[in-house]
Amino acid sequence: MYILQNKRDLEIKMINEIYPHILNTTFSQSLKTEGDDYILCYKDSRILLKKSGDILEIPKVSDITPDVTLTGLRYLFSLNSGNCFLAEDFTVEDGSFVYYEVSALRYFNRREFAWIGVLGFQLMNWYNTNKFCGKCGSKTEEKKDERAILCPACSNIVYPKISPAIIVAITCNDKILLAKGKNYRGGFYALIAGYVDIGESLEETVIREVKEEIGIDIKNIVYYKSQPWPFSGSLMIGFFAEADDTQPIKIDEKEIETAGWFRCGNLPEHAPSIGISGDMIDAFENKKHYSS
Repeated sequence: MYILQNKRDLEIKMINEIYPHILNTTFSQSLKTEGDDYILCYKDSRILLKKSGDILEIPKVSDITPDVTLTGLRYLFSLNSGNCFLAEDFTVEDGSFVYYEVSALRYFNRREFAWIGVLGFQLMNWYNTNKFCGKCGSKTEEKKDERAILCPACSNIVYPKISPAIIVAITCNDKILLAKGKNYRGGFYALIAGYVDIGESLEETVIREVKEEIGIDIKNIVYYKSQPWPFSGSLMIGFFAEADDTQPIKIDEKEIETAGWFRCGNLPEHAPSIGISGDMIDAFENKKHYSS
């Protein structure tokens, strides 16, 4: 697989849309590695990849030679007929393996490999942040019958954390409201988004986040689709909504750099379609979104 130099060359699919490839997340502790299985190894925010010329690939067990030190294997999930294992450490001396930022996986042209790479990153972070019990401080252990971490001292159980977040495309006839967040990478425009608070419905979160971030009222909230987003451990739930474009936009200057209305066919550089934000913007421009 290659890391693409031109993001526009990407096939228009979200990063998790890997059909006809099959991801199976059924838990197991008893599987053993075979030659065609994949090894996922991370260091901080980087993933280890096999390098062959200009080609970068997820390493396979068959790539492991006697000079490679590989420790702490843990089964995560399977992709098609290949199982995927997390490795705690991976040491090689000949330069055939290199670490790349996990964010680079967004631009792989083989979505199925990008997807297992970012899913493995989410689970690696979960394992690493739960080595000790958050309730009593004791050392934890992995449960043998499900994907969970158990404290043997106080019986506290921790499951992989998934944080629900809304994202909303606000439209008015042939216009869509786009914003630049102060922490966005790349300087592009995207949609309003935010995490669900305790006690809120998804629709209530949509209304609150829009009001807080750009100061306008919306109506006719319609569900679009969702996307798991392992980079932040989130589940993004997408909605379309309508608003009167004569309302004054009052941005939250702590969160938003700028926001405004843009006409279909004349949109600024915006989030790529690998994420639900770009997918929804493309759906609006191609008139494929749901309307109320």
